[in-house]
Amino acid sequence: MKGKNNQKVCVIGLGYVGFPLAVLCAAKGYEVFGYDKDEEKLKRIEKGENIVGEEYLNEMIPKVKINVIRDESEIRNCDINIIAVPTPVDKKYFPDLRFVASASETVAKNLKPGALVIVESTINPGVCDEVVKPIFEKAGYSVGKNVFIAHCPERINPGDPQWNVTNIPRVVGSFEEKGLARALEFYRSIIFAEIMPMKSIFEAEATKIMENSFRDINIAFVNELAKSFNLMGIDVTNVIRGAATKPFAFMAHWPSCGVGGHCIPVDPYYLIEKAKELNFDHKFLRVAREINNSMPLYTVELLQDALNLVGKAYKGSVIGVLGVSYKANVGDLRESPALKIIELLEERKALLHIFDPYVPGKSTLKSVDELLEKSEALIIATNHKEFSDIPPEKFKERGIKVIIDGKNCLDKEKILEQGIIYRGIGR
Repeated sequence: MKGKNNQKVCVIGLGYVGFPLAVLCAAKGYEVFGYDKDEEKLKRIEKGENIVGEEYLNEMIPKVKINVIRDESEIRNCDINIIAVPTPVDKKYFPDLRFVASASETVAKNLKPGALVIVESTINPGVCDEVVKPIFEKAGYSVGKNVFIAHCPERINPGDPQWNVTNIPRVVGSFEEKGLARALEFYRSIIFAEIMPMKSIFEAEATKIMENSFRDINIAFVNELAKSFNLMGIDVTNVIRGAATKPFAFMAHWPSCGVGGHCIPVDPYYLIEKAKELNFDHKFLRVAREINNSMPLYTVELLQDALNLVGKAYKGSVIGVLGVSYKANVGDLRESPALKIIELLEERKALLHIFDPYVPGKSTLKSVDELLEKSEALIIATNHKEFSDIPPEKFKERGIKVIIDGKNCLDKEKILEQGIIYRGIGR
C-alpha cells in the first residue's frame, strides 16, 4: 500500500528514532523502506521483531511491512527521505556530526530529483545550512528546486506509556515555503498531534536544543541543591514536593546519580560549541553539564562514607549494582551514569556484582535475589520497578548493610527501620 500521491518513504537509520517512525509511516499507508548499516538489526526487522522494545509498537508491527534495503541505490525510488542517525559527542564532549554527514552523502548520491529530505537527528542551529545543504549542492542539486530539505527534530521518550512517536507534537522548519509545506503535509498525515511550522530551519534546529538544555539546567539545579541540603540534613525530595504545591511558576525536577540518554547529556554541548564559533560563552550550560557529570562520583563517594560507618573500605567490599540502563524499565545504555559508576567502583578495587533485567549482556548475575545474596552493599543506579518493589525487610534478610539509592526510589524510613545505612541523593 502507498501513501498519499503514491509517495514512498525511506528512513535512514533504524534505531530508537528511525524504527518507530518507519513503523508509523507504514501503518499510515506509506510504502516504507529502511536503510541501516547494522546487518543484525536488518535481519531482526525482517523477522518482524520489535528492535526497540516499545510496547505500543507490538500491535502495529505484525500489520505492516518495512522493506529493508542493503543497496543504497534503492533510495532513488523514494520521494521522502528521513535521516534519523545518531548525533553523539566524543570523549572530550565535542559534537560528532559524522553520521549526519555520511547519511546526507548517501542520500545525495542516490536522490530522486525533486525528493524531500528531512533531518530528524538532533543538531545545533546551522548544521542543515553548513553541513547538509552543501553536500546536496556538491552533488549537483539546487535546494528549493530539485531537492527540498527540512528539519523536524525527533521527540521520543523511551518507555513512556502515554507519549510516543504517534502523538507527540512536532516542529518543522525548511529553507523555503515549498519544502516547509511538503514536510508539514507529511507529518500531519502520520501524527495525531499539532505540527508547528517554524519561520526558519534554524529555529527548528534551535528548538530541540532549547528543550533539552532546559531540562539539563533544571536537573543540575536540583542536583546541586541535593548536595547542599544533604549537608544541612534536609531531604531535598520533600522540599521539591513542597515547592510543587505552588500551582504556577514551578516545575518539579528530581536529583539522581546522573543524567543519561541520547538527548539531555549530549545536546547542550552542540549549542555550547556552536556559540563558541560566534565568540559567545554559554557559561550556564557549561556549569550545568559539570554538575550533572559530577553525580556518578558523588554517588560513589556517598558509598565510601557509608562503608566507613561499618568499618569497610572499597577494596575487598562486595558491592551490588542494581541497574545499568539510563532509565527505568528500558534497556537503553546510551550515556548511562551507571556505566560511569561501575567504572569508578572498579578503579577502587571493589568486588562488583551487576544485574539489570533489561540488559542481560551487562549483568554478571542472573537475578536480583542472587545479587542480594552475594552483596554487602548496594547502589541503586536505575529505578526499574523490579528494584523499587523490593520489600525493605528483604534487604535485611540478605545481610545488606548499606544502600545508596541513586534514584531515590526506595522507602528511606522503612529501610532505616531495618537497621540498614541508607543514603539517597539529597536525602
